[in-house]
Amino acid sequence: MANSPQARKRARQNIVRRVRNHAQASSMRTVIKKFIKAVNANDPEQAKTAYQQAASEIDKAAKKNLHTKNRAARLKSRLNNRLKGLSA
Repeated sequence: MANSPQARKRARQNIVRRVRNHAQASSMRTVIKKFIKAVNANDPEQAKTAYQQAASEIDKAAKKNLHTKNRAARLKSRLNNRLKGLSA
């Protein structure tokens, strides 16, 4: 249990941040799943719009340090390769 006022405040901040981070990560996973579903359905138009949403959400998560910039680039690259494979 946090005893000092500073430790109590940090504990409160951690709770708020954990909830916010969880929501952002969940949102990112949701748009990625939507993209994968569109690719599996062989729908290029829907996949393209889903990719744009996913790339935007991934960049936002990286900007907020939810994960590293390199992981964001790797995710977007892998999703883009799936999109290219769909149109080919």
